[in-house]
Amino acid sequence: MPGAGSSDYVVVGAGLAGAATAWQLAVRGHQVAILERNVPASHDGSSHGSARIFRYAYPDPFYTRAVVESKSLWDGLSAACGTPLITPCGAVDYGPTRNPGLLASVLADEGIEHQLLSAAEARQRWPQFAFDTDVLWHPGAGVIDAETAVNAMVSLAVERGARLLTGWELESLSRQGGGYRLQSTTGQTYDAGNVVVSAGGWLPALLGGLSLPAGFVAGLPEITVRQEQAFHFRYRDNGFADHAPEYHDGGAASGAGSWPTFIHKAAGIQAYGLPGGRDAGFAGQKVAEYNGGRLIPSAVQQTGAVDPANRRRVVEYVQRYLPGLDPEPYAETTCLFTNTPSEDFLIDRVDNLTVLSPCSGHGAKFAPLLGRWAADLADGTGGVPGRFRTASSTAATT
Repeated sequence: MPGAGSSDYVVVGAGLAGAATAWQLAVRGHQVAILERNVPASHDGSSHGSARIFRYAYPDPFYTRAVVESKSLWDGLSAACGTPLITPCGAVDYGPTRNPGLLASVLADEGIEHQLLSAAEARQRWPQFAFDTDVLWHPGAGVIDAETAVNAMVSLAVERGARLLTGWELESLSRQGGGYRLQSTTGQTYDAGNVVVSAGGWLPALLGGLSLPAGFVAGLPEITVRQEQAFHFRYRDNGFADHAPEYHDGGAASGAGSWPTFIHKAAGIQAYGLPGGRDAGFAGQKVAEYNGGRLIPSAVQQTGAVDPANRRRVVEYVQRYLPGLDPEPYAETTCLFTNTPSEDFLIDRVDNLTVLSPCSGHGAKFAPLLGRWAADLADGTGGVPGRFRTASSTAATT
């Protein structure tokens, strides 16, 4: 089968990180092609839908500072595409193992507006929650419209000359002169001088076909993939709050009230939730158990089937901790979490090939910054934080 063409740079994968990288490279004047196995923000990946948490609260100040940096890039992206991409709603963090006091101290050190409330004070403000510890509130948090963001970055890249090829599923790549020849599962080929692989949950299945040096592969962290579930629960129209959140595309939920995003960590469960936005008709809160899904070798093995045991755990959680929600889910979905043991991201480069895995369930908020870091590494104009490099790369620079 004939080749599909050639470019100076190829980005494999059009999720949040891949789209951001392609956008950054195209803005810099590079010749870029995006090869996407399905369509941008595909429903079988990790960047679909309208609801991802944007938050500043981290126990590690490194990430809080990175959120600050990322937010300025989000604002620039919104201005460039003419669409708000983050809906502000604030966030609450609580639970014995979430350690809201530590989170508050980090936000204080970084100058981020916040309040540390007792459980009783928080219940007065948000009676739709059954808080079990002190509560950290920070109003700068919100909800990212991931799908709109992906499509915006891809469109901006295409406007700068990037080429988008959909339905192009990478099977392998091989060294070709000073660059690479990529081959699809249908036998098509594409040539590139530089490649960025941002394949999300498909990365573990692709690693063996990327022609990576053995030492580089040996230094990679263990990458695991989970098929996760998220459930949507209707807001009770029972006077828990007196105003509904307004979304940039006009949606508002009856009975939603002032629902913030939340992360709750306690013995036996780690749960998070956020206004579900467009994903389920603006009618409820999206709630999920962190790492509650089943491990799979890679995205290739995902089934899209919801685990009844996980549904039962989340329903029981809602019954106990979220009295402002009807505990019967009215919609449910699966998604992919790609994790490293440290929950740090992977961004590294060897032989003109950049591997990008901004993962562990918290990468969405950093998308434009991740794109800049990956583009800096790919075109040699900058570096990335050492904690995101492989063990072999870190050893080589120390």
